[in-house]
Amino acid sequence: MRFDQKILKHNVIFNLLDGSFFGFGLGLASFSTILPLFVANLTNSALLIGLIPAIHNVGWQFPQLLTADRISRLKHYKPWVLLMTINERLPFLGFAVVALLVNKIGVEAALIITFILLIWQGLGSGFTANAWQNLMSKIIPPTSLATFIGVQSALSNLLGGIGAIVAGLALEKIPQPNNYFAVFVGAFIFFTLSWFSLKQTKEDPRTIPLPQPDTLPFWKNVKQILRQDKVFAGFLISRFLSQFGMMAFAFYTIYAVEKLGMSSLTVGIMTSVLFITQTVANPVLGWLADRWSRKWILVFGGACTVASVVLAFLIHDEFWFALPFILYGIANTAYWTIGMTMTLDFGNEHEKPTFVGMANTFTAPATIFAPILGGLIADRFSYTVTFYVSAFFGVISLLPLLFMVHDPKKSRGLS
Repeated sequence: MRFDQKILKHNVIFNLLDGSFFGFGLGLASFSTILPLFVANLTNSALLIGLIPAIHNVGWQFPQLLTADRISRLKHYKPWVLLMTINERLPFLGFAVVALLVNKIGVEAALIITFILLIWQGLGSGFTANAWQNLMSKIIPPTSLATFIGVQSALSNLLGGIGAIVAGLALEKIPQPNNYFAVFVGAFIFFTLSWFSLKQTKEDPRTIPLPQPDTLPFWKNVKQILRQDKVFAGFLISRFLSQFGMMAFAFYTIYAVEKLGMSSLTVGIMTSVLFITQTVANPVLGWLADRWSRKWILVFGGACTVASVVLAFLIHDEFWFALPFILYGIANTAYWTIGMTMTLDFGNEHEKPTFVGMANTFTAPATIFAPILGGLIADRFSYTVTFYVSAFFGVISLLPLLFMVHDPKKSRGLS
């Protein structure tokens, strides 16, 4: 496929702006730190707190296979993306309203509404995700896709790091509940700017192949892929198990506050460390994945997962707790950025929505159950035991990658 360089440059600029504004918004209302701290003011349940990033992640993953058949028949991905992504941005305005009214509506009502908004936000991202990934693979050359997503994610995390520091200062300096109201409203404003940047994307219509007499129905095709594509099956198994390897990440902030006495400002700094790490890791790992190997970058990310969790239960000083956050950032980058681009290497253009959907929807049960398991273990025993179990699964998740998976792009002669 040939790309018009003027249109390519236009799309790169506006989608980098989209990622930057979106990242700043996420820094202000992080699913890893700020939202868990907000919910911690409403409940002391480790289970509920651990569900926050899980709801976001499973919401992003679960609907993707359900939308794949419809998306595979779209001539343009952009209208679907712009409509569905409203549902992942608007709930942040809802969080702001809840924060402002919590003293009037009561803690229980505020908690229920917050989790309803979290579910809405997660599903909104999920109904957007498959079409957005295919839109990116359509407007960016495949040989540069991992690099582009890496740079976009780097800018997102750089701005997210700044947003996290701003959020930490706001939580320290502004009295409750106005502090959380301020950070959530700020997040919504930047998500709106992100939407208008995404709207500038230029997308040509694509040719939809006519159904062939031997074309399998959608769900039978899914079953056939699982039976016949052993490399993709190994990739799915590793992604499923890796959720349990990363389940400790959801509890880092609360563990550091409760066990190490970390302040809200230091939490903001740790969030910034996480974002800055991902700012550096995204373009570097993306560049290496394009020029070397998607598989081995994923293996490296899995090793960083294990190292992060092990250090988290060995370190007892809040300053050195930055190390688990740094490794967490590298691991998270490998899983999301490189995992996403590797998924887009499977199948032809018409099949990509199906592969993308399978890679995410089939991982969703682990995404939601892993932090529930981690929270139950933490409530019953301790956060340290949760970290032990997480490290064990991190090691196990590496085995399918090592022995079942190779780079699909290279095996098809597309590198």
